[in-house]
Amino acid sequence: MSGHILVIDQGTTSTRTIVFGSDAAPVATAQQEFRQIFPQPGWVEHDPEDIWRSALATVREALTKAGLAPSALAGIGIANQRETTLVWSRATGRPIHNAIVWQDRRTAALCADLKARGHERLVAERTGLLLDPYFSATKIAWLLDNVSGARSQAERGELAFGTVDSFLLWRLTNGKVHATDATNASRTLLLDIHSGAWDDDLLALFGVPRSMLPEVRDCAAEFGVASPEHFGVAAPIRGVAGDQQAALIGQACFQPGMAKSTYGTGGFVLLNTGDEPVASKHRLLTTIAYQWKGARRYALEGSIFSAGATVQWLRDGLGIIANAAETGALAAGADAAQRVYFVPAFTGLGAPHWNSEARGAITGLTRGTTRKEIARAALESVAYQTRDLIAAMQADGGRGGGPEANPVIRIDGGMSASDWTMQFLADMLDAPVDRPGVLETTALGAAFLAGWQAGVYPGPEEFARNWRRERRFTPSMPRDERESRYRGWRDAVGRNIAPSTA
Repeated sequence: MSGHILVIDQGTTSTRTIVFGSDAAPVATAQQEFRQIFPQPGWVEHDPEDIWRSALATVREALTKAGLAPSALAGIGIANQRETTLVWSRATGRPIHNAIVWQDRRTAALCADLKARGHERLVAERTGLLLDPYFSATKIAWLLDNVSGARSQAERGELAFGTVDSFLLWRLTNGKVHATDATNASRTLLLDIHSGAWDDDLLALFGVPRSMLPEVRDCAAEFGVASPEHFGVAAPIRGVAGDQQAALIGQACFQPGMAKSTYGTGGFVLLNTGDEPVASKHRLLTTIAYQWKGARRYALEGSIFSAGATVQWLRDGLGIIANAAETGALAAGADAAQRVYFVPAFTGLGAPHWNSEARGAITGLTRGTTRKEIARAALESVAYQTRDLIAAMQADGGRGGGPEANPVIRIDGGMSASDWTMQFLADMLDAPVDRPGVLETTALGAAFLAGWQAGVYPGPEEFARNWRRERRFTPSMPRDERESRYRGWRDAVGRNIAPSTA
């Protein structure tokens, strides 16, 4: 079957739409940044209407660039920032509040209280997750308790909850579809990842009425039809996945032991563990990797809260760079003898620390430090945090990429375009790092799901055979230097972390 696949890749700082051809190659791209809202320190919000407008605008622009009529689309795929929480009126489709973004820490006290009352074990056993503000459930509870009249409306069945994919599905289908896929559902703290169903005990724990929840479907499935008023033709929506799982799919990591690391606003390492969930002993997350034909596959995940966001802060916060592309050249020209460390805990530290009280710090500054050394430290922080995650995965018995002692990591996302950063990553991991021919693997994963469902693309096995590497970065740093630099990182984190929540 011929046809094109359109993917809405709705991210934390921008929305990107990519049109893929029948050979799964990108044909046209459109991207639009949108506003980040910071009501107070540690709080992060998005205006849902900004998300919706940017989705519509980029879809229309990408179709125009591709020279395609919407009728040429065999399917639409959606990849999205996960955990970001929206609640809207079923009657009007209007959100009751701004979206609370995954980075937001406003529910830290609630999470600490639930943990102190002994609930984390139940949560971890059912969901594979930890009690942390990162996830959706406490964000829903906050909205119901802090927006006037929201809880009573929810109890009357008048409100709907969704992650960004659900909100887009609702809007695209004019309220006819309230659904999500298994990967996004697995990030809410409300889904039993063993049964794949919403859990009544967890709903009661967080005070979330079942009537608010979307239907959970496979990642490759029929998600309804986008109304003709949006694109000029009725277009079927056939694939949905949270962005990190979409990247795992786009990297063709279908075999247990294969791993990918994505560097966008945050950084995320996922290791495919097959059809059995692996319970981490080192504070990693157990999550649904993908689900199709009713069968679930699982992954271990480590989350870095700030990767590209660190570089964005150098640009927008400090004003020491004009654009992200400058950082690689600055780092290459920095004084390597200066041991400057940047711990980018703007909204706390993710795995394996899970410390919501930690805040950012730069250590090792001298009068000789310039913006070059600060830029280098920002890029190095991504590699150090990735090593923290890989070490935890190895301690949990995970491997990646093959039988070799130092497994290959497949990389993607905006920061993976930086040769300097990826070489430092290979050096710090002491492992090969493979960059694919298509860097937009998040969108490619969603395209595969929709294209497979539409009959345009072949199944996972052939998709994996067609994966192509653009470049391999191999480690070259002497062992003593690598370990010395990493010890310095561990010391910097140790100085910064809040012992009360470590």
